[in-house]
Amino acid sequence: MSTIDSAVTIRAGEEIDPVAIKKFLQENIEDLSGDLVITQFPSGYSNLTYLIDIGGRQMVLRRPPIGAKVKAGHDMGREYKVLKALHPVFPYCPKPLAFTEETSIIGCPFFVMEKLSGIILRKDLPPELNFSKEQSRNLCLNLTNLQADIHAIDVKGNGLDFIGKPTGYVQRQVEGWSQRYRKAKTDDAPDCETLMAWLKEKMPMDTDHPTIVHNDYKFDNVVLDPDQPEKIIGVLDWEMTTYGDPLMDLGNSLAYWVEENDAAEMLMIRTMPTNMPGALTRQEILNHYEKRTGRSTKQFGFYYAFGLFRLAVIAQQIYYRYFHKITDNKRFASLIYVVVALEKAALKVIKSSNL
Repeated sequence: MSTIDSAVTIRAGEEIDPVAIKKFLQENIEDLSGDLVITQFPSGYSNLTYLIDIGGRQMVLRRPPIGAKVKAGHDMGREYKVLKALHPVFPYCPKPLAFTEETSIIGCPFFVMEKLSGIILRKDLPPELNFSKEQSRNLCLNLTNLQADIHAIDVKGNGLDFIGKPTGYVQRQVEGWSQRYRKAKTDDAPDCETLMAWLKEKMPMDTDHPTIVHNDYKFDNVVLDPDQPEKIIGVLDWEMTTYGDPLMDLGNSLAYWVEENDAAEMLMIRTMPTNMPGALTRQEILNHYEKRTGRSTKQFGFYYAFGLFRLAVIAQQIYYRYFHKITDNKRFASLIYVVVALEKAALKVIKSSNL
């Protein structure tokens, strides 16, 4: 099926040394031989992801973006360690194969993992899928159920508590992302001070049931079965995984969830087909998650507003690199409009909130 996610020619300026890569792979992974072909997955704005094909065996290499300075968001060693601990208890995540912090190979730390082959949804559903309303609804339910399953993993029992400290988690998130925004703000960006002040004032107490927080759980980070595209067979991008409040995770996820009746600017910045006929609304996802987990979502206005703000910060950090000519990737130029739209949406949420 042509909807299977595929790699393309590597973007100019993001090439990696094939000779050095082949040597590293053959020294660290058994039974590799044959010609090496490297291509690049074109989507995404964060870590760079490459398809490695050596003698017909396919793997995925991940490295930090060019010019990135946000270590916590691009720590290859940490993501590799998370996958190593998580894969035995949650096989939806890719199996990690090799890691190096040696920068002499391609100029930065990187790791290699198994490739999960399947469909990854981007902005619009490809014509080949043509989901019915019932299929769309089932996919949304499966997406929500799997996030609830992630939140049900026994963190301490499976030796995963190294991923973070739940005490003070919400406060650290609010203060940390506010600091990042102020640091990354450019002259053409909104100040977001009203929003940051509200988040600081309204943040809830620590949850008494902390869980794994994926931190970027959304359609284009899950892999669908090509034969049963309503079925999820993999979850990708564990780079920001931590241990904290699961409703923060859900709020981050729903910040991406644009509905067909949302404001025009939100529809313009939509990156996934969450407005497809039959898709669950944000409220329906909340209701289903609450029923599935038993957790109350009555304070969700805070979590959703934070999710929108956090997404604005991520966009602003990337735009900052373009604005200051750290990267010349033209895809980043329009991200300032994303920041403006997200701040506007978050202010609308806090205006209607009863917190």
